[in-house]
Amino acid sequence: MFSMVQRFPRQIQRCLHYSSQSSSIHYVQGQSPNPGVREYFYFINHQGMLYLDDARIKNFTSCIKDEKFLKFFINQLRPNKTNRYNIEFPYLSLCGKEKNYVRCDDLPIVFTKFLLAKPYDVLTYNHCGIKLSVPFQPSKLYMSINGRIYHPGPKQLHGIGLVSSKLAIEFSHGFQFDEHDVPTHFKHQGEVHKLDLSMGDVLQNFNN
Repeated sequence: MFSMVQRFPRQIQRCLHYSSQSSSIHYVQGQSPNPGVREYFYFINHQGMLYLDDARIKNFTSCIKDEKFLKFFINQLRPNKTNRYNIEFPYLSLCGKEKNYVRCDDLPIVFTKFLLAKPYDVLTYNHCGIKLSVPFQPSKLYMSINGRIYHPGPKQLHGIGLVSSKLAIEFSHGFQFDEHDVPTHFKHQGEVHKLDLSMGDVLQNFNN
């Protein structure tokens, strides 16, 4: 139903020789390692945009924008616990016999927009609007030492997500810092919330 064969007919024949410090991997988009099985390879950047991994130019024009596909793809996304490409592509989204391997800049869940809503405000992620969202928890915002901001996300994907840089700029004005420039509180809608820093522990456990 969501096969990339019809969506990207020219790109699926392209080969990529992927090299990292520890390994070298070769794949062909749409390859079939077993009868009836198709494999595709994707990349999620720090703005939450989804691309075919071997797209030479990764910008707004070349990212995948079909919300129906994105919602299904992200909802199916899980850690790659197979023995295929699990180092270079740590996430996997399954669609029947189609296996979609995914790597990312930081985390696969990227919060892209804040929405005022009832009964609670929400953060939407990976450019799907309200279709993919979590309740906004101001006290759970966590700013790492490199300035990136994180917030609780779907449990099946580590329970944490990255706040996109555009949204992070909006949030940055709400942070309050102590004398050591450590964020301690976040002001939201006129209310000041004490940060509990629990996402820092989640992030540390994930990185370890």
